[in-house]
Amino acid sequence: MPRNFPTFNIFKHTLVPKHEILTPEEKEELLKKYRVKPYQIPIIKASDPVVRVIGAKPGDILRITRKSPTAGVYISYRYVIED
Repeated sequence: MPRNFPTFNIFKHTLVPKHEILTPEEKEELLKKYRVKPYQIPIIKASDPVVRVIGAKPGDILRITRKSPTAGVYISYRYVIED
């Protein structure tokens, strides 16, 4: 295992929410729905451990699903950029 990969499953940590890479169709639908360009979405760096583990590349958009005691389920999006 390369030294730069975590030695444990980071998704089992209670503070790490579910991350998914959007398909091209989902990405297009999201951008149309909110009438935005990718660079207008909050960013996440390609060097982020979660991004590296799920295999996201710069230009991808991630759907992050968090459980919230007040909001129930909260979905946010992040645009992957180079370091």
